[in-house]
Amino acid sequence: GLEGEAIVLKLDEHGIMASTGSACSTKSLDPSHVLIAMGLSKVEAHGSLRVSISSFTKEEDVTRFVEVLKTIV
Repeated sequence: GLEGEAIVLKLDEHGIMASTGSACSTKSLDPSHVLIAMGLSKVEAHGSLRVSISSFTKEEDVTRFVEVLKTIV
């Protein structure tokens, strides 16, 4: 029930970068067509987040992300 953009803004306040769209999407606020095709409602799709990790991501980074996300939600 939360708006993904609001979560992204709160994560940014903690120095964590995330987005609500796919890596190749425009700056559109439309819900992800992929999530809609997977059967999510528009409301659920608007609450989605995209978080990327890489070989440089440490376990502590993931732990911190989860803890910050818990406080936001």
